[in-house]
Amino acid sequence: MSYQVFARKYRPRTFADVLGQDHVVRTLRNAIEQDRLAHAYLFVGPRGTGKTSTSRIFSKALNCPNGPSIEFDPDDPICIEIAEGRSLDVLEIDGASNNKVDEVRSLLETVGFAPASSRFRIIYIDEVHMLTTGAFNALLKTLEEPPAHVKFIFATTEPNKILPTIISRCQRFDLRPIPTDIIAGHLQHIATEESVKLDDAAAWAIAKGADGGMRDAQSMLDQLVAFCGNEITEPNVLDIFGFTSRETVAALLLGILQKEPARILSVIYEQFEKGKDLGQLLAEVVGAIRALVVAKLDPDAEREGFPEALWSDLSTAAETLKPERLLAVIDTFSEAESRMKWASNKRLHLEIASLKAIQNLKEIRLTDVISAIGKADPSEIAASFSNDSAAPPAEPEPYSAPEKKTLSKDIILDPIDRLIAEAPDDAVEPEPIKLNPASENPKQKPINQAKAEKENTVQADEFHNDPLIVEALKVFKGRLIS
Repeated sequence: MSYQVFARKYRPRTFADVLGQDHVVRTLRNAIEQDRLAHAYLFVGPRGTGKTSTSRIFSKALNCPNGPSIEFDPDDPICIEIAEGRSLDVLEIDGASNNKVDEVRSLLETVGFAPASSRFRIIYIDEVHMLTTGAFNALLKTLEEPPAHVKFIFATTEPNKILPTIISRCQRFDLRPIPTDIIAGHLQHIATEESVKLDDAAAWAIAKGADGGMRDAQSMLDQLVAFCGNEITEPNVLDIFGFTSRETVAALLLGILQKEPARILSVIYEQFEKGKDLGQLLAEVVGAIRALVVAKLDPDAEREGFPEALWSDLSTAAETLKPERLLAVIDTFSEAESRMKWASNKRLHLEIASLKAIQNLKEIRLTDVISAIGKADPSEIAASFSNDSAAPPAEPEPYSAPEKKTLSKDIILDPIDRLIAEAPDDAVEPEPIKLNPASENPKQKPINQAKAEKENTVQADEFHNDPLIVEALKVFKGRLIS
């Protein structure tokens, strides 16, 4: 027998073999057991997640001897024919190459014939979104009211291209990307069956690079065995596929968390010189930051494939950072990722985004100021704004009623003092303080207008010269904008 690639050799044969799609398998099993079989099914999902394999397993369960049954023998001749795509009663059609109206009409002409040796005639159309609008319309009537012995199964990666009238006539199942740990575990199972030594770090690197597709992971493992022989390590995976090691991701992220720009630029330069994919490096860093945010909310969450020592270093560096700070860094990298897709100089955008990330961690936000003020002791706040920060806060003096004061241009009164000093008839009329030397003499204006201008001038000077405002501007290096 000729050599079979891992993706075909280890294709799922029964419902129990389907990995990472428990919600789909459970529904199909229950439908068979309860005899609640629909006439049309639509499997939606990314590549390599098991759409075709699940369709074939479902077809075996429907057409196996004594079926429909979830307990069937995958080695039965009928099941083998279905698995190999040569069953007369299970027609597998590629929607990309059979997408015209005439081809669909020819297919529908066979629907009226009874199955040759099975209970159902099953029509499976892969990549059904490739059918033309005319072909979909030709399918509508038969799809809505097919003969009792006919079942339709469709598969697609782009359900948005399918007519809503088609989708409404099907039971839809969304197959999800397979989790990384499940893929890594299955790769170890294949390696054991093939007498190949596969490091855990290498299995994780392959699974991470497969991005939720089991078939992609199996093809990568097949290629590694051809290159490395019977022993595969993480450096082999990184060299062949250009992936980024956990150590490199941790080094870049630690440089950000510990605010070390030189270290960041050094790591990026090293990866650039090695010809690594900087876009993939950025995605790995974002994934690691996300894992840190999740770990703050759920300490039992997975650590994104990092060894215990590296994860401990990252957790310690991010211990004092609130989740919203880390989310701000993710936003910065997400913006850079969208720009890097079309940029010729990806290194520059990654460097700028990394330095901006440090600024995000350093900046003082209004929420931080409010939180600090709410937690601080009032005497400590007063001491922090005094000229002599080392001097202890003065003891409060007993309260005594303030003396009445008269207003003058040389004295700026506290608002309370100004209220106390307000005018008896014999009070001294304060001289107006002019903000604009070119303005008219207040004595020539109505009394109410002159008085309003005078009060506005005093209040403006009080605000600008208030010791608390002046000291706050110094601490936060700010300025007032009028």
